[in-house]
Amino acid sequence: MDILFVTPEVAPYSKVGGLADISGSLPKALRGLGHRVTVLSPLHRSVDPSKHSLARRLTKLVVPMGGRTFECALFDGRTAAGVDLLFVSEPSLFDRPGIYGDPEAHKVYEDDALRWAVFSRAAVEVARLREGGFDIVHVNDWPTGLVPVYLAHRYAGVPKLERLAVVLGIHNLVHQGRFSKDVMASLDLDPSLFTPEGIELYGDVSFLKGGIVFADRVATASPTYAREILRDGHGFGLEGLLRHRAESLVGILNGVDQSIWNPATDPSLVSRYDAESPASKARCKADLQRRLGLPVEPRVPLIGTVSRLAWEKGLDVLAVALERLLRADVQVAVLGRGEESQETAFRKIAEQWRDRMAYVHDVPEPLAHQLYAGADLFVMPSRFEPCGLAQMYAQRYGTPPIVHATGGLIDTVVDCDAHLETGTGFVFQNETAEDLLAAMRRALAAYTQREPFERLVRRVMKLDHSWDRSARRYETLYRQVAKDSTA
Repeated sequence: MDILFVTPEVAPYSKVGGLADISGSLPKALRGLGHRVTVLSPLHRSVDPSKHSLARRLTKLVVPMGGRTFECALFDGRTAAGVDLLFVSEPSLFDRPGIYGDPEAHKVYEDDALRWAVFSRAAVEVARLREGGFDIVHVNDWPTGLVPVYLAHRYAGVPKLERLAVVLGIHNLVHQGRFSKDVMASLDLDPSLFTPEGIELYGDVSFLKGGIVFADRVATASPTYAREILRDGHGFGLEGLLRHRAESLVGILNGVDQSIWNPATDPSLVSRYDAESPASKARCKADLQRRLGLPVEPRVPLIGTVSRLAWEKGLDVLAVALERLLRADVQVAVLGRGEESQETAFRKIAEQWRDRMAYVHDVPEPLAHQLYAGADLFVMPSRFEPCGLAQMYAQRYGTPPIVHATGGLIDTVVDCDAHLETGTGFVFQNETAEDLLAAMRRALAAYTQREPFERLVRRVMKLDHSWDRSARRYETLYRQVAKDSTA
């Protein structure tokens, strides 16, 4: 199949969260199955064409939008795995400090509706101009939600696009791309779409709702999350629509690119190790402690996390729990940026407990790898989690995770028994500081059981979180929807 994978971010070129990692690794896995895959993404400020060997096309892509015309430059590239890259350059829209907003000012961009509508329509234009056409376009989250809307309403009847099947990937249902009704005309959206059966959501325009309504299939990032979002209060206003489309909804776990996330070959680590010989993990711990300014104490357990500081990630609950946990003989490292109130809270805790707590606001990719390797335990208290990659990265590096029983977390983490004979982490049921604290204390008690804990480390490192199985499930989904679209 010939697949167009449309995403607002793609690692290692642009990244805010897990979607970037997925956009970098799933196309690679699909290419490995023999499909032709093109990844389409904006040329954000972080994407340096010269650094990444991207070539500018001579012909610009003309994107009509609300009576205006945007002439976008296109940059081509190809990964070592054979995945084609295509970046859309429109400096007035995408040459900015952050992908979704200004990270320093903690503000979204006021013209977000226009930015992502232009990118979505650019994706349709790329598909229209493709010689031979694509078979599948896989769009991701609300910034690309208008792709199936434009296909159905602005490009209906175009022969090359009629057979194009659309899969919408939902990686975070909280962010829905909601804007005032006033944007309709400026985005070339027909007034007839502004209905409960179309893209209207509680008086607003919702890009994500448009994607759900008009995509051929909707894929979420784990089987449990696909069930959770059908329940009242868990679909963030879209549960009724999702129940209506339940037969077209599927949950497929994300995977891990094991060529990148591999402690045996990771160039970021001071010492490499594997499941058969994990002893060098201790050197990684000492290196991490030095980097973070923590006392180098090999026997003191170190709990770490790498996360966006957003409400759904539950780090505010962790902040409350730390007030009591840090009285024990333990070290904690928090890496991440996000909501200003949470950044402030972690800074204050780190200042109060300088010898036990480290907070890093800016997280270079190597430091994240060093934390996964150097921590003894990894905490992930998400209120909800479509899939989550961090818990799988932690397991890959021999760092048992402590997770809330939700979404992809309970699809990938099995609660350990008291003797550590079974299980792959530590699971707590309720999103409260008390339950999280109890789970962390249980994990710390497990850490003192040296031989059983070492067996646990080896066990989690041997888990298969590769993309192989998941990529084949996407391949099956694509074939089903392609067949349906030509029926």
